[in-house]
Amino acid sequence: MASYATWTGADGLSIDPWIRTHQRMGATVLAPAPRSMVITGTIAEWESWTDMVFPETGRYVVPDALALVDINRAEDTGTYTEENLWVQHL
Repeated sequence: MASYATWTGADGLSIDPWIRTHQRMGATVLAPAPRSMVITGTIAEWESWTDMVFPETGRYVVPDALALVDINRAEDTGTYTEENLWVQHL
């Protein structure tokens, strides 16, 4: 996220539409928030929530999620950790 937040177009604004929207409203990008949302559940819960099967430990793409889900079969857990970006509006 730290690197991504610095990518700009020819107009000097972010290439990301949401960051660009905030910039156009006068916001300043402050810093990444590496763990802005963390969701942990059992594998059964994750399979129920996603209508997917997680047969082994690993990282999985979940449709419409912004980050991968980490599945740990030995611990019977799935963890989703999403990054975000702090911006300041004055």
